[in-house]
Amino acid sequence: QLQLVESGGGLVQPGGSLRLSCAASDGTLGDYAIGWFRQAAGKEREGVSCIGAEGQIVYANSAKGRFSISRDNAKNTVYLQMNSLKLEDTAVYSCATGRGRQCPSRTEYDYWGQGTQVTVSS
Repeated sequence: QLQLVESGGGLVQPGGSLRLSCAASDGTLGDYAIGWFRQAAGKEREGVSCIGAEGQIVYANSAKGRFSISRDNAKNTVYLQMNSLKLEDTAVYSCATGRGRQCPSRTEYDYWGQGTQVTVSS
């Protein structure tokens, strides 16, 4: 069964950086488009970015210019590099896939990781 696992979260000061990682339990991450989402306390989950199997990349407006998504298929990993972090970036970050090669619509993400906490605080 496909499972996604996130890592790399933690506590960081405003302006700092973190790199999140997402891996698939069965080693198939390179076959799929992978999306990153976040959910802040008391708020709805929102999309952050997606990278397709063929290189398609999309970013939410909140992530443009600060975050970058990439993948290393040999390592079965998708990364989210987060720079210039702000207080409002504090959230649980999750990766997800619909097991298609293209970034899907929001409703077609069927497989989700448990999330990793990112806290931006001074």
